[in-house]
Amino acid sequence: MSYRTVQVRFQGPVCFIQLHRPEAGNTINGLFVKECHEVLDTCGPDTKIIVWEGLPEVFCGGADFQEIHAEAVSGRSGDNNPELLYDLWLRMAEEPVINVAHVRGKANAGGIGFVAACDIVIADATAQFGLSELLFGLFPACVLPFLIRRIGFQKAHYLTLMTHPITADQAQAWGLVDACESESGPLLRKHLLRLQCISKQGILRYKRYVSDIDRSLHTARAGAIAANKEVFADSQNREAIFRYIETGTFPWEE
Repeated sequence: MSYRTVQVRFQGPVCFIQLHRPEAGNTINGLFVKECHEVLDTCGPDTKIIVWEGLPEVFCGGADFQEIHAEAVSGRSGDNNPELLYDLWLRMAEEPVINVAHVRGKANAGGIGFVAACDIVIADATAQFGLSELLFGLFPACVLPFLIRRIGFQKAHYLTLMTHPITADQAQAWGLVDACESESGPLLRKHLLRLQCISKQGILRYKRYVSDIDRSLHTARAGAIAANKEVFADSQNREAIFRYIETGTFPWEE
């Protein structure tokens, strides 16, 4: 199948999904989320591992402010749907496939959701991880349940409030990154060789068991989606986003 926002290839039991919106800084829009769901739907019973990759400079840049602005100017309703995005991350966390994030460059805002939803996170020395939403009056409502599950409340709280990215080394110390080297390609290949030894049935049973142990992602779903809709609908937040797109001026600047 041909996609507009992702590039997909299969290599034995491994599906590689490259987030590919270079013209938009690898940001997230509605089509991107829908196509990610479609790719997961095409993964058959022989697929055991999914590798999520971005561009060398940016893994994923979060919400597409340009598209939100364009929709407002044209008067058309957007197709950004927080339910679909949350459920995409929920599928990554729970379906019987090992999801591996291979992070190079910047992972910001919603990009952290993709990272936190994965079972294993591999990064190179260029990787940076940040939550910038509060600078625009937003907050990472849908990201936080996944991030808190991975690194704990206080570290997720700190990242949210500081709005400043942390390095790959810091992310590894906090548990957001599992393995990091200056050149992550060989590190990824080493992990894939080992992971392919696991049976599909073993993956299915293990992930089902882990999901039953911790139901927090399901418990948080409704509140996270409602909070996301509220902050993106707020007129002051939208004004700050539109001003930034139109003039390049950040909300805290005169």
